[in-house]
Amino acid sequence: MSFNITSGPTATAQKVVLYGVEGIGKSTFASQFPSPIFIDTEGSTSNMDVHRMDKPTSWQMLMDEVNYIKKTHMCDTLVIDTADWAETLANQAVCARNNISSIEDLGYGKGYTMVKEEFGKLLNLLSELTDQGINVVVTAHADIKKFEKPDEMGAFDRYQLKLSKQCAPLLKEWADMVLFANYETTIVTDSKTNSKKATGGQRVMFTTHHPAWDAKNRHGLPDKLPFEFGKIAHIFQKSVPAQQAETKQVPPTVETPQENQFAREPMTIDSAIPQELAQLMRTHEVTEEEIRTIVAEKGFKPFEMPIRDYPEDLIQGGLVAQWDKIFAEIKNKRIY
Repeated sequence: MSFNITSGPTATAQKVVLYGVEGIGKSTFASQFPSPIFIDTEGSTSNMDVHRMDKPTSWQMLMDEVNYIKKTHMCDTLVIDTADWAETLANQAVCARNNISSIEDLGYGKGYTMVKEEFGKLLNLLSELTDQGINVVVTAHADIKKFEKPDEMGAFDRYQLKLSKQCAPLLKEWADMVLFANYETTIVTDSKTNSKKATGGQRVMFTTHHPAWDAKNRHGLPDKLPFEFGKIAHIFQKSVPAQQAETKQVPPTVETPQENQFAREPMTIDSAIPQELAQLMRTHEVTEEEIRTIVAEKGFKPFEMPIRDYPEDLIQGGLVAQWDKIFAEIKNKRIY
């Protein structure tokens, strides 16, 4: 058995986490990465001229959209905007799957562990994108926590990712680069009146760890830079040839729906169907008849009952949260 040995840096796509204070321009900054497509979970790009996918209304839809990018290679950068809203979708999926109203209803720590597992699945899927030469940028809001060191006097404010204590470490470990964006201010003291005034307010980004924030990079960047994409653009230019070469070698393939036993008509979905389910149906070209057939076969509701009349727990817990299994059964019916 023999193994290849390589040396020197290799140009690869990057996994970037960008977080910062409210309104500093995280989404605008992310829009300057090479050929980006946004999965906007909170509507922060609604006034920006960017390419975006439909806003995911469920965890399953978010995963489906990432898988679609993986299959089609239709961008050089995928932007998940934001991580904290994505975690909320994972939280909702766990609650729906277990028919509970709060993640804490499962007992101490169990629900949060399930959310962590779901979030880890997303990060693994995003890693598959970078393996294919697609940069991934995950934005997040910043949270301020009071921090005290037992070996020092006093306390100070610390900026951290606005995620649960289970998911935040996962995201930081996953990333090649964690950038923290903030406004830099200087306190000036008037010698006559002894009054203090904050001046400045320039936007900056921090690239290395500090007691007051989390940050890291693997490219030898200065500790602090102006909050401008041009300051880090050279990192992403290196990966362009590799992406182009891989794209030529592995042409994109898109699965096409196979003909099934149902009479397929142009997609028209009842507007009264909850949006989370409707978007999954539209994305996978699933008809109401197919859904009603599966539900009836399982004995949940009669075939004649419209989906709009299904109870909420069946919609969210039985269909949306279990979409992988439901869609697999539908595909089997289409084939056979």
